[in-house]
Amino acid sequence: MGELVERVDEQDRVLGTVDRGEAIANHWLHRVATTVCRDREGRVLVHRRAADMSRFPGQYNWLIGGAAGIGESYEEAAARELTEELGVVVPMRFAFKFLCRGVISPYWLGVHEAVVRTDITPDPGEIAWHAWVTEAELREMSRRPTFVADAVEALDRYLNRAGLWRTGAS
Repeated sequence: MGELVERVDEQDRVLGTVDRGEAIANHWLHRVATTVCRDREGRVLVHRRAADMSRFPGQYNWLIGGAAGIGESYEEAAARELTEELGVVVPMRFAFKFLCRGVISPYWLGVHEAVVRTDITPDPGEIAWHAWVTEAELREMSRRPTFVADAVEALDRYLNRAGLWRTGAS
């Protein structure tokens, strides 16, 4: 068995434990936690996924994250993923969650925000390239076919929400 996740319903209530691959294959809802990383100047971290990733290989994304583990909150999963993928431990805050219908499978997506004030050490097994970009540059990049489609929906929702961290001064 591979990565275990909690299967959830349309209200994000736990139904049981399943293999993530099985959840994806059967289009069962599960939880994914992500973080929008900004630097001190308010720029957003964008990265290209490693070419051998099982989902969206070689595509660009602006969210760092992955599946929430058994009994793990969105916040706990997001913090774990930041440490695993970028080598950082930083304060974050929950922004919102939504039911993402997803290109390969539906899931609940929890989005968090963090200001990264230290150097990052991206895991080369996950991240092949990264850069800090302005929101205007991010919007332009997100229109390209090489950008993770699910991340485009999250970006639209993110940019249309009030009370976001707009600069690294927070």
